[in-house]
Amino acid sequence: MTLPASSHPQELSVLGKKWIFPDIHDRDVMTLIQTYDLSEMAARILVNRGYNKTSAGEMLSPSLKQMLPNPSLLKDMDKGAARVKKAITDKEKIAIFADYDVDGATSSAILRRYFDHLGIETRLYIPDRIEEGYGPSVEAMEILHREDIQVIIMVDCGTLAYDPLQKAKDLGIDVIVLDHHMSEVKLPEAFALINPNRIDESHQIPYLGELCAAGVTFLFLVALQRALRDCAFFDTDTVKEMDLRLLLDLVALGTVCDVMPLTHLNRVFVSHGLTLIQKRYNPGLSALMNVGGVKEEVSSYHLGFVLGPRVNAGGRVGESWLGSELLTTHDRIKAKNIAEKLDHLNQERQSLEKLVLEEATHMVESQKLDERPIILVGSENWHPGVIGIAASRLTEKFQRPSLVVSYMFGDEGKGSGRSIPTVNLGSLMHKTVERGLLIKGGGHPMAAGFTVAKHQFDGFYQALCDLSQGDVAAHEPELTLEGWLSIPGITGKFIKDIERLEPFGQGNTTPKFALHNLDTVYVEEFSQSHLRLSFRDEGGHILKAVAFRVLNSPLGEFLLNKPKGISVVGTLREETWNGKSTISMNLIDAR
Repeated sequence: MTLPASSHPQELSVLGKKWIFPDIHDRDVMTLIQTYDLSEMAARILVNRGYNKTSAGEMLSPSLKQMLPNPSLLKDMDKGAARVKKAITDKEKIAIFADYDVDGATSSAILRRYFDHLGIETRLYIPDRIEEGYGPSVEAMEILHREDIQVIIMVDCGTLAYDPLQKAKDLGIDVIVLDHHMSEVKLPEAFALINPNRIDESHQIPYLGELCAAGVTFLFLVALQRALRDCAFFDTDTVKEMDLRLLLDLVALGTVCDVMPLTHLNRVFVSHGLTLIQKRYNPGLSALMNVGGVKEEVSSYHLGFVLGPRVNAGGRVGESWLGSELLTTHDRIKAKNIAEKLDHLNQERQSLEKLVLEEATHMVESQKLDERPIILVGSENWHPGVIGIAASRLTEKFQRPSLVVSYMFGDEGKGSGRSIPTVNLGSLMHKTVERGLLIKGGGHPMAAGFTVAKHQFDGFYQALCDLSQGDVAAHEPELTLEGWLSIPGITGKFIKDIERLEPFGQGNTTPKFALHNLDTVYVEEFSQSHLRLSFRDEGGHILKAVAFRVLNSPLGEFLLNKPKGISVVGTLREETWNGKSTISMNLIDAR
């Protein structure tokens, strides 16, 4: 059941957010219902998200054949593919250099699985987060030169690596960069820089700029395999062409975990990848599903919150190469052992994260930093492997761009930041680098990494506040909802209709619904920071709910008082246990 938004006052919620309901033309909704046999709510969601009769078809039935572009549209693609083809045919030594996060791990594993298929050994180099920091270094280029490496394929990094790439060129090493981070006007001295977000790209297909490094790497392999085919590389019985679609499980994991928009080509990648993951084709992903207790049908939720954090754990608090090795191996026993080690490291990461978040939150509240346009905190006690997660939690809590710095290993602090929609954090990093306030920095509009000296911390903070004042002020915390529901209307069929719109994620968020006039009849704490609840409507119908990470927050305090006659907002999920299905809400706000 949907109710008009006007029947409920636009008061702010417990979290200080305004609930926004769509204004939709029923004619557009009816068109989609009739064309695609959709439920009314599913059709309303599509119309609300800007889909029409034509584009809805692409969204509901994503086709790799139709959406996959010619890789040659990207600058340097053919040049880079030709150079790697030559390295393969001439038996040159190839190294794969990757970032230590999930996108880097998946990108490097995609390449390594392809080269394994060709019977070619490659050298993997992933820098240690603590000892070496993010991205390539001059020292790393010298190490690979001493190992007689002739070609380096650099994934998920390199676009701003001016000195290291100049060093590689001076040493006679050809570097092919496969990246997606924003570039400066000046480009590094790479043999080929393949990046849809390099500043001189023509953007013939705008959505290519939404790809993560794993997506760019997949397109590179399409071009490379075509180049090998053209030179008759596959004409013998020695090696056959690889079905590149078998790598889409890794592309899907990288895309979801790097929080890329799940629209256009990314939607195709993730849809096909989820099907492959469900079949447990990749031993590493299968082992991760086992240690993560994933038994139900896999969704983008599992990629982002179950599999991804475990892959990330090696780069954050363990050995940086573990994630890539897990996703590359064909040995299921080896995969099991690595997955169990990553699971243990992830538990360690969670403990470190909790400590950093508690201290950072106290620092923000005691110093009233949440009253400034941007939050910036730093400490010598914080592990650099968890500062990005802490920044994300601070942004979520205070609705401000938040940056967290670790000075654990000296006066050059490693920092990570997360933003809000109105503030381009990557652009702020570039501007502060230009002002000489950072040693280095870069990133996306919503996330960034940087290095800042202790003596420049205050000047950097002031510049961030000055540059972002207006953009932060323009941000009005809002929750965009699909509509009002009643408890009797939340059926298994309703959930199945909504599932037709999966995969959900950035750019195609999980639908959020509101329910009106509920009484809280049960609430209990679990796992130290979460709540289990039950609500009852006027007709006596019961809805179960879970509210994650709400203890010691305004929402948690509100719910613990068992309020009556309230409205709640959340996402819906159907779970099956011992053959019995139950529907519950993941509660995210109330008023």
